[in-house]
Amino acid sequence: MVTAASVWVIVKKTFSLTLIFNALVTLGCVAGIIYGFYVSYPNWEPYSPYLLNGNLFWLAIAAALINIFPSAAIGRALHTGRFLFHHYVYGAFVLAGSSAYVFFFTPIPIQNLFLIDSNSIPINAVRVCLLAGLALFLDDLPDCNKRVEAGLNWMKTKAFQVRKGLHVMQILTGSLAIYCAASMILSTVFVDAQRALPNSFCIGSLLITGITSFVLAKRGAWLKIAPPTPKAAKLSV
Repeated sequence: MVTAASVWVIVKKTFSLTLIFNALVTLGCVAGIIYGFYVSYPNWEPYSPYLLNGNLFWLAIAAALINIFPSAAIGRALHTGRFLFHHYVYGAFVLAGSSAYVFFFTPIPIQNLFLIDSNSIPINAVRVCLLAGLALFLDDLPDCNKRVEAGLNWMKTKAFQVRKGLHVMQILTGSLAIYCAASMILSTVFVDAQRALPNSFCIGSLLITGITSFVLAKRGAWLKIAPPTPKAAKLSV
Protein backbone atom coordinates (compact mmCIF):
# COMPACT_ATOMS: atom_id res chain seq x y z
CA MET A 1 0.00 0.00 0.00
CA VAL A 2 1.34 3.39 -1.04
CA THR A 3 1.24 5.97 1.73
CA ALA A 4 1.98 9.69 1.82
CA ALA A 5 5.09 8.94 3.90
CA SER A 6 6.46 6.47 1.33
CA VAL A 7 5.78 8.90 -1.52
CA TRP A 8 7.61 11.65 0.40
CA VAL A 9 10.60 9.33 0.92
CA ILE A 10 10.77 8.58 -2.80
CA VAL A 11 10.47 12.30 -3.64
CA LYS A 12 13.35 13.16 -1.29
CA LYS A 13 15.47 10.32 -2.70
CA THR A 14 14.79 11.52 -6.24
CA PHE A 15 15.65 15.07 -5.19
CA SER A 16 18.94 13.82 -3.73
CA LEU A 17 19.82 11.99 -6.95
CA THR A 18 18.87 15.06 -8.98
CA LEU A 19 21.28 17.24 -6.99
CA ILE A 20 24.09 14.72 -7.52
CA PHE A 21 23.25 14.55 -11.23
CA ASN A 22 23.29 18.35 -11.53
CA ALA A 23 26.70 18.52 -9.84
CA LEU A 24 28.01 16.01 -12.38
CA VAL A 25 26.45 18.00 -15.25
CA THR A 26 28.30 21.07 -13.97
CA LEU A 27 31.55 19.12 -13.91
CA GLY A 28 30.96 17.85 -17.45
CA CYS A 29 30.04 21.26 -18.86
CA VAL A 30 32.85 23.14 -17.16
CA ALA A 31 35.39 20.46 -18.17
CA GLY A 32 34.75 21.36 -21.81
CA ILE A 33 35.19 25.07 -21.10
CA ILE A 34 38.43 24.49 -19.17
CA TYR A 35 39.75 22.25 -21.95
CA GLY A 36 38.95 24.90 -24.56
CA PHE A 37 40.52 27.60 -22.41
CA TYR A 38 43.80 25.73 -21.94
CA VAL A 39 44.15 23.48 -24.99
CA SER A 40 41.82 24.08 -27.93
CA TYR A 41 41.82 27.90 -27.89
CA PRO A 42 44.78 29.05 -25.76
CA ASN A 43 44.14 32.72 -26.60
CA TRP A 44 40.45 32.51 -25.80
CA GLU A 45 39.16 34.77 -23.07
CA PRO A 46 35.91 32.99 -22.16
CA TYR A 47 32.82 35.14 -21.82
CA SER A 48 34.77 38.37 -21.65
CA PRO A 49 34.36 41.17 -20.78
CA TYR A 50 31.87 39.87 -18.21
CA LEU A 51 34.02 37.07 -16.77
CA LEU A 52 37.21 38.37 -15.19
CA ASN A 53 39.25 35.23 -15.83
CA GLY A 54 38.57 31.77 -17.20
CA ASN A 55 40.38 30.19 -14.25
CA LEU A 56 37.36 31.05 -12.09
CA PHE A 57 35.66 28.02 -13.61
CA TRP A 58 37.94 25.88 -11.44
CA LEU A 59 36.05 27.26 -8.44
CA ALA A 60 32.77 26.29 -10.10
CA ILE A 61 34.18 22.75 -10.30
CA ALA A 62 35.02 22.98 -6.60
CA ALA A 63 31.43 24.08 -5.85
CA ALA A 64 30.04 21.02 -7.62
CA LEU A 65 32.44 18.66 -5.84
CA ILE A 66 31.71 20.18 -2.42
CA ASN A 67 27.96 19.73 -3.03
CA ILE A 68 28.09 16.02 -3.91
CA PHE A 69 28.55 14.57 -0.42
CA PRO A 70 25.82 16.57 1.38
CA SER A 71 23.49 16.02 -1.59
CA ALA A 72 24.00 12.26 -1.31
CA ALA A 73 23.53 12.46 2.47
CA ILE A 74 19.96 13.73 1.94
CA GLY A 75 19.02 10.41 0.38
CA ARG A 76 21.21 7.99 2.31
CA ALA A 77 19.26 8.52 5.52
CA LEU A 78 16.08 7.34 3.80
CA HIS A 79 14.82 3.76 3.53
CA THR A 80 13.48 3.36 0.01
CA GLY A 81 13.85 -0.39 -0.23
CA ARG A 82 15.46 -2.31 -3.11
CA PHE A 83 14.00 -3.40 -6.40
CA LEU A 84 15.91 -6.63 -7.16
CA PHE A 85 19.33 -4.98 -6.74
CA HIS A 86 21.10 -2.08 -5.06
CA HIS A 87 20.76 0.86 -7.40
CA TYR A 88 24.54 1.05 -7.89
CA VAL A 89 24.01 -2.09 -10.00
CA TYR A 90 21.63 -0.19 -12.26
CA GLY A 91 24.12 2.66 -12.36
CA ALA A 92 26.83 0.22 -13.46
CA PHE A 93 24.53 -1.14 -16.20
CA VAL A 94 23.84 2.38 -17.50
CA LEU A 95 27.54 3.26 -17.40
CA ALA A 96 28.51 0.08 -19.22
CA GLY A 97 25.83 0.47 -21.88
CA SER A 98 26.62 4.15 -22.49
CA SER A 99 30.35 3.45 -22.65
CA ALA A 100 29.76 0.65 -25.17
CA TYR A 101 27.65 2.98 -27.32
CA VAL A 102 30.43 5.60 -27.33
CA PHE A 103 33.03 2.95 -28.19
CA PHE A 104 31.15 1.26 -31.02
CA PHE A 105 28.95 3.97 -32.53
CA THR A 106 30.78 7.29 -32.17
CA PRO A 107 34.18 8.45 -33.45
CA ILE A 108 34.92 10.13 -30.10
CA PRO A 109 37.23 8.48 -27.54
CA ILE A 110 35.31 8.17 -24.29
CA GLN A 111 37.96 10.16 -22.39
CA ASN A 112 37.25 13.12 -24.70
CA LEU A 113 33.46 12.86 -24.60
CA PHE A 114 32.99 15.90 -22.34
CA LEU A 115 35.88 17.89 -23.80
CA ILE A 116 34.52 18.48 -27.30
CA ASP A 117 31.86 20.96 -28.38
CA SER A 118 29.07 19.04 -30.11
CA ASN A 119 25.43 19.77 -30.95
CA SER A 120 24.81 16.13 -31.93
CA ILE A 121 21.69 14.75 -30.23
CA PRO A 122 23.11 11.19 -29.86
CA ILE A 123 26.36 12.53 -28.37
CA ASN A 124 24.54 14.71 -25.85
CA ALA A 125 22.07 11.93 -25.04
CA VAL A 126 24.88 9.51 -24.22
CA ARG A 127 26.51 12.19 -22.08
CA VAL A 128 23.31 12.47 -20.06
CA CYS A 129 23.09 8.68 -19.72
CA LEU A 130 26.68 8.43 -18.50
CA LEU A 131 26.15 11.13 -15.89
CA ALA A 132 22.83 9.60 -14.79
CA GLY A 133 24.51 6.21 -14.36
CA LEU A 134 27.35 7.79 -12.44
CA ALA A 135 24.87 9.61 -10.18
CA LEU A 136 23.18 6.29 -9.31
CA PHE A 137 26.56 4.68 -8.71
CA LEU A 138 27.88 7.48 -6.49
CA ASP A 139 24.70 7.66 -4.44
CA ASP A 140 25.02 3.99 -3.49
CA LEU A 141 28.83 3.88 -3.42
CA PRO A 142 29.23 2.86 0.27
CA ASP A 143 27.24 -0.32 -0.43
CA CYS A 144 29.52 -1.43 -3.27
CA ASN A 145 32.31 -2.83 -1.12
CA LYS A 146 33.40 -2.81 2.52
CA ARG A 147 36.79 -1.40 1.57
CA VAL A 148 35.12 1.42 -0.35
CA GLU A 149 32.91 2.14 2.65
CA ALA A 150 35.96 2.16 4.92
CA GLY A 151 37.69 4.61 2.57
CA LEU A 152 34.64 6.87 2.54
CA ASN A 153 34.49 6.75 6.35
CA TRP A 154 38.14 7.82 6.46
CA MET A 155 37.36 10.73 4.12
CA LYS A 156 34.38 11.65 6.29
CA THR A 157 36.65 11.75 9.35
CA LYS A 158 39.09 14.06 7.56
CA ALA A 159 36.22 16.27 6.34
CA PHE A 160 34.97 16.56 9.93
CA GLN A 161 38.35 18.01 10.91
CA VAL A 162 38.05 20.82 8.33
CA ARG A 163 34.24 21.18 8.35
CA LYS A 164 34.31 24.94 9.05
CA GLY A 165 36.63 25.52 6.10
CA LEU A 166 34.38 23.41 3.85
CA HIS A 167 31.38 25.43 5.03
CA VAL A 168 33.08 28.71 4.07
CA MET A 169 34.30 27.23 0.77
CA GLN A 170 30.78 26.12 -0.06
CA ILE A 171 29.51 29.69 0.23
CA LEU A 172 32.46 31.18 -1.66
CA THR A 173 32.49 28.68 -4.52
CA GLY A 174 28.69 28.76 -4.80
CA SER A 175 28.84 32.54 -5.21
CA LEU A 176 31.45 32.21 -7.95
CA ALA A 177 29.41 29.51 -9.72
CA ILE A 178 26.53 31.98 -9.93
CA TYR A 179 28.93 34.69 -11.11
CA CYS A 180 30.19 32.38 -13.89
CA ALA A 181 26.58 31.66 -14.90
CA ALA A 182 25.73 35.38 -14.93
CA SER A 183 28.81 36.09 -17.08
CA MET A 184 27.76 33.42 -19.54
CA ILE A 185 24.24 34.86 -19.72
CA LEU A 186 25.50 38.38 -20.44
CA SER A 187 28.03 37.13 -23.00
CA THR A 188 25.38 35.03 -24.73
CA VAL A 189 22.89 37.90 -24.89
CA PHE A 190 25.26 40.69 -25.93
CA VAL A 191 28.15 38.93 -27.71
CA ASP A 192 27.22 35.53 -29.16
CA ALA A 193 23.48 34.85 -29.25
CA GLN A 194 24.04 31.84 -31.53
CA ARG A 195 25.44 29.98 -28.52
CA ALA A 196 22.21 30.40 -26.57
CA LEU A 197 21.10 26.75 -26.77
CA PRO A 198 24.41 24.99 -25.95
CA ASN A 199 25.26 27.58 -23.28
CA SER A 200 21.86 27.17 -21.63
CA PHE A 201 22.70 23.72 -20.23
CA CYS A 202 25.87 24.95 -18.55
CA ILE A 203 24.19 28.14 -17.33
CA GLY A 204 21.31 26.19 -15.80
CA SER A 205 23.55 23.68 -14.05
CA LEU A 206 25.83 26.43 -12.69
CA LEU A 207 22.85 28.36 -11.32
CA ILE A 208 21.45 25.24 -9.65
CA THR A 209 24.91 24.41 -8.26
CA GLY A 210 25.24 27.91 -6.80
CA ILE A 211 21.73 27.89 -5.30
CA THR A 212 22.32 24.40 -3.89
CA SER A 213 25.54 25.63 -2.27
CA PHE A 214 23.67 28.42 -0.47
CA VAL A 215 20.80 26.16 0.64
CA LEU A 216 23.16 23.49 1.97
CA ALA A 217 25.30 26.12 3.67
CA LYS A 218 22.21 27.65 5.30
CA ARG A 219 21.30 24.20 6.61
CA GLY A 220 24.87 23.83 7.91
CA ALA A 221 25.35 20.62 5.93
CA TRP A 222 29.12 20.48 6.41
CA LEU A 223 28.97 21.86 9.97
CA LYS A 224 26.64 19.00 10.94
CA ILE A 225 28.89 16.30 9.53
CA ALA A 226 29.93 13.75 12.14
CA PRO A 227 32.75 11.21 11.96
CA PRO A 228 31.66 7.56 11.80
CA THR A 229 31.21 5.87 15.15
CA PRO A 230 33.92 3.36 16.16
CA LYS A 231 31.37 0.57 15.72
CA ALA A 232 30.51 1.69 12.17
CA ALA A 233 34.18 2.11 11.29
CA LYS A 234 34.93 -1.40 12.60
CA LEU A 235 32.11 -2.91 10.60
CA SER A 236 33.42 -1.18 7.47
CA VAL A 237 36.88 -2.78 7.63
